[in-house]
Amino acid sequence: MWNRSETKINLILIRHGETASNSFGRYLGRTDEELSVTGKEKLITNKMAGKYPKRELVFSSPMKRCIQTAELIYNCGNPILIEEWREMDFGRFEGKNYEELKEDEQYQAWIDSNGVLPFPEGESREEFQFRCKEGLNKLLGLLEGREREVPLTAAAIVHGGSIMALLSAYCGGDYFNYQCKNGEGYECTLIRSSRELRMEIIRKL
Repeated sequence: MWNRSETKINLILIRHGETASNSFGRYLGRTDEELSVTGKEKLITNKMAGKYPKRELVFSSPMKRCIQTAELIYNCGNPILIEEWREMDFGRFEGKNYEELKEDEQYQAWIDSNGVLPFPEGESREEFQFRCKEGLNKLLGLLEGREREVPLTAAAIVHGGSIMALLSAYCGGDYFNYQCKNGEGYECTLIRSSRELRMEIIRKL
């Protein structure tokens, strides 16, 4: 696939629909929670409004909330799973929200660090970003050999953290600049040459 000087892929990054924990502002990482009724309804409304670009392939985090989102948006019940795109492990903050953590000294230290400190008993941002990048490399490997004149379009149903990790790595800027709500995301161009791999944002969905 990479025998040309530059290869482009249209990549649609979409955050999964809302879950019950999302609606209460809880840290939802390793817990394999399903979409809520409200989350499903919102995705269907977005789809009917033409919010999501057409795609040729669908990739997904292996977590239920992402697989269900792929089914609702793209009628794809069997997306190509990228294990490395699981959400960040929030450690001992998992399942809790700000109100429940605001008196916790470790949580306040994490807030004061602008989210740079590792989550206690969980992942650091560097570890998480590294495996998200590994997941993108896996996607590229799976697409190897699909040489074509017109760029292939792939959708990736992932987590909010995954989107922040990938875009801050390949587009520059602060990690938190790329936050998006459930069911939202970014349409991007992924460009790979012999020298580098980069992304360019076309628009926010």
